[in-house]
Amino acid sequence: METNDPYGEETVETGGQSGDAAAEIRQLREALEEKTREADAHQERYLRAAAEFDNARKRAARQREDDVRFANESLVRELLPVLDNFERALQAARGEPGAAAWTTGVELIHRELLRVLEKFGVTPFSGMGERFDPSRHEAVGRVPAGGQPEMTVVGETLRGYVMNGRVLRPAMVMVAVAPDSSGGGENAR
Repeated sequence: METNDPYGEETVETGGQSGDAAAEIRQLREALEEKTREADAHQERYLRAAAEFDNARKRAARQREDDVRFANESLVRELLPVLDNFERALQAARGEPGAAAWTTGVELIHRELLRVLEKFGVTPFSGMGERFDPSRHEAVGRVPAGGQPEMTVVGETLRGYVMNGRVLRPAMVMVAVAPDSSGGGENAR
């Protein structure tokens, strides 16, 4: 007599051996099912490990890119005060009539330094007229609003800089406040 098993195979029962053969087939099928489950579990572990490896590889590549983009960050941070001093010197010299030649030379050096910094992704930004943003501005004082919306940047004591989109140094700013909350004048934080 022929019967169909769940695996689509036909089995043939023969006389007295059918019980032993059926038990052996059942035992082999159970072993096969267990090995199939084990193989599926190994396949799942392999896929997870491959995905984790791929994610780690991508993270490492992003980290390398960031390391390259921001490798000069500490050097640039050290140069920013030099740039600030150039700007202060230019402001002071512009008021002196006899310093025109000197001012022109310092302006050329200042522009060249800014150009070199821009080449490495460093750009200045100003917060004047913008809404105060603590991620880009550092408030160093408050002044009565005087027609400006509250929490608007109305003065700048130091320019801010970004390097490849990341704030390198926040702009040091004066912020407009409502006249009654300013305490009668300029207040440091």
